[in-house]
Amino acid sequence: MLDILAHALQRHPDRPAVLGTTRTGAVRTRATYGDLADLADRYTAALHARGVARGGTIGVAVRPGPRALAVMLAVHGLGARAAVLDPGAGADVLRARLALARPDLVLADATAQAVAGWARPLARRARLALPDLAELGPVATVGPRMPGCAPVLDADVRSAVLPRPVDGDGDAVIVFTSGTTSRPRAVVHTRSSLAAGMATVADLVRPEAGRPVLGGTFFVLVPSLASGAPVALPARSTRVLARQLRRLAPQCTYLTPPQLRRLLAEGGRFTGRVWTGSAPASNELLTRVKRAGADEAWGVYALTELFPAAAVEQADKAGFTGDGDLVGAPLPGVTAKTDADGELLLSGPAARDRYLGEDPDPWVATGDRARLDGGRIVLEGRRKDMILRRAENVYPGLYEPALHVPGVELALLVGVPDDDGDERLVAVVQPAAKADRDALRSALAEPLERMGAARPDAVVLADIPLSGRSRKPDRAATARLAARRLAERSRR
Repeated sequence: MLDILAHALQRHPDRPAVLGTTRTGAVRTRATYGDLADLADRYTAALHARGVARGGTIGVAVRPGPRALAVMLAVHGLGARAAVLDPGAGADVLRARLALARPDLVLADATAQAVAGWARPLARRARLALPDLAELGPVATVGPRMPGCAPVLDADVRSAVLPRPVDGDGDAVIVFTSGTTSRPRAVVHTRSSLAAGMATVADLVRPEAGRPVLGGTFFVLVPSLASGAPVALPARSTRVLARQLRRLAPQCTYLTPPQLRRLLAEGGRFTGRVWTGSAPASNELLTRVKRAGADEAWGVYALTELFPAAAVEQADKAGFTGDGDLVGAPLPGVTAKTDADGELLLSGPAARDRYLGEDPDPWVATGDRARLDGGRIVLEGRRKDMILRRAENVYPGLYEPALHVPGVELALLVGVPDDDGDERLVAVVQPAAKADRDALRSALAEPLERMGAARPDAVVLADIPLSGRSRKPDRAATARLAARRLAERSRR
């Protein structure tokens, strides 16, 4: 699909491609198809002049937008692979990860270099940290250069004969996931698995040419632009994002669950189809999105290793009455099964080829317990999140969906160590803005009663901590919060 996009950029140079917004929500064009084509050509020529070729590795620390997309197109055209740097991972972790990938060149915008340099104290407050990028390899600046930055990548590019785009398969992207500083882990997608994932997104979302899509991820930008639909990058301010949605009226919107919750609290309205993923999306959240104007509200089950794997629309999720979290039927090409321990295994053309430094494996071990219900995937909790209480194994994901009654933003079940060496099971519930807490406790009574042997020992109403790039609920931090609240209660 990157090849399809590259051709589309050349054929329709005047078509708006990447859209931004003003503080009033007015639409402005940040880049046309022609702008992206020119940027991609300049970066291709500059990388080629530096000797980047098939099989090379390029570290990328560039904020989402036209330049980041042009970099990916250039790297793809040369047959190299991109190793994505996450400033939120921490300097030590990134240093270990890039030592594993060993990039030939690191491309960074001025902001990323500032985070690693003079702005490090400010960036630390925002939980961003990069090591000195020069430690990771030669560095070049993408976009405007600030004092102290490396030389600009395409500064000396005037006119050059571009190399012929590389055909065939091979490594395309490295995305670091879990692991430690001593044993970092990274997912390697090939050109074919990346293409399969983006084709699945295109078939699922069905973007129409000429009508805007709102979303900031690579898997939104490429299929939408390849289909002729301009893509608006979401405003960072929730208030501005609400105005942006009102003025833009996108055909499709992709936002994370935390973004959706903040928008709904701001009174945001939706149009067309809304998609969300990267963190659990409850039926209550999807229902609120539809009440706020969306024609359809979809939850997407995806992993770094296989994107996307399954999807479910709010109406189907609302009609599910069993235990666990219904995430939908496997998407075309995806095969699902469970192993002897109940762990969900997935395979398909969009699955990662391997973990960096390991042998290829057609099956992705998701880490999720699940069952197949009429061909649909129902999650029953993360294997590592199991809580042992009174010699019984409790998988939180099996019961948490039932706690998302009206007025609940988020709900987690966590284990808190007890004095006798056992664990206390605690439900931590985050009320929605302006929710009546007494009414909420009454509404929780019935689902708590239905939980039987897994009924929590205590319920705590509190804001649930989030972490990571996708702002997922942080179970460890939530367990510590629950322990503090219970300790406070015991002292009263």
